[in-house]
Amino acid sequence: MENRIYDENNGLWYARRGGYYLPELALLPEEEKPIGIWGQRHLQYLKEHKQFVYINLLTSGRLNEYLASVDEQAEDMFSQRVKEYADRQEVTEQLKAENQLLWVQKINNIRVCVREVVEREIIYL
Repeated sequence: MENRIYDENNGLWYARRGGYYLPELALLPEEEKPIGIWGQRHLQYLKEHKQFVYINLLTSGRLNEYLASVDEQAEDMFSQRVKEYADRQEVTEQLKAENQLLWVQKINNIRVCVREVVEREIIYL
């Protein structure tokens, strides 16, 4: 028996695995988009808590595109909210010049708070 066969009816290649022929499904390299930390976190969430959604996206070939979109939305939201929170708390470049340690403390606190908001509103939804 052959290890790989081609089905002209559907245009798919099949590989033999344990006595069965399984379709070789993969995204084309030009369709793959880079996935950042937010997309990776959402992927892990889908695998652990939304397996049906994960399988549907994976088998339809839309997983990479979906994760890239989530990653972009989360990154935009994170950047925008960090700026908003910093403005509200008066964490400015002037404070950075005058007291770097206080500025670092405040900006780190803002980033942690915003990360929790982004995770709650986009990543773990």
